[in-house]
Amino acid sequence: MPSRHDFILALAKHLPPSAAELRLLDVGGETGAVLAARRPDLHITPASLSPADWLFTPASVDAVTAWDTAPAAALLAAVLRVLRPGGRFILVNPAGAVDVAQVQALEQAGYTRILVEPATAGHGVLLRGEKPHPTADTLARVHSAATRDADGQTLAQYRGRYLHLLIAQTPNLPPWRMDPQAVIRWQAAATGDPATLLAFSSLPKAVHFMQTAVLRGSLHGVNRIAKFSVAQVAARGGPVWINPEPDILSTVSWQALDPATAEASDE
Repeated sequence: MPSRHDFILALAKHLPPSAAELRLLDVGGETGAVLAARRPDLHITPASLSPADWLFTPASVDAVTAWDTAPAAALLAAVLRVLRPGGRFILVNPAGAVDVAQVQALEQAGYTRILVEPATAGHGVLLRGEKPHPTADTLARVHSAATRDADGQTLAQYRGRYLHLLIAQTPNLPPWRMDPQAVIRWQAAATGDPATLLAFSSLPKAVHFMQTAVLRGSLHGVNRIAKFSVAQVAARGGPVWINPEPDILSTVSWQALDPATAEASDE
């Protein structure tokens, strides 16, 4: 039987992309310690198990987590109110099994991108639902999520713990098609003279920049976005531009880096 720690780590894999700091509401205060040890970019606020006691600002958090509690209608409604568009509710119960009624409860409450599956190693159940975006326009949704962090920062000014880099990987193949003996090479996008590494405080910031630059025809070859600790980026030396605007691209150059130094994917 998996431990409580194992169950909460399974929950951590479903946290949404966010700004430099992910705002998380911990219902009952049961998941915060484990999550904080895994993700130092979390700003965690405990919440009462009774939604009637909540005084949180609407649309003010990126994620709400809960451990071993029923997805009652009152809880689902309260969570949806405090989540920002695209924010996620993730609940893990160590007992019980996957049931279509759990999917229906999330649907009826107004959630989208619903996932109900065994929590870990075939035990327990994990429920995940997302607050719908007000628009179906993907570019508009990414831009909305990217506005929380300041543009044009240096490493000295930046207070986040992680940075996202635009990566060109060779060979450009999914893991299941990769030769186990293949040598994987990563190069990160840079611009200017001297070459300045392009870095982003969040995945939405990186995606917004890349989408705009690709549509303008000023950026080619990026096939992944990877997450690194600020310490790893700083240790490479050389100038870094955090959250640049897409129109700054002049020439694009590439800087080699070791894939093993990247952080594990959030999801």
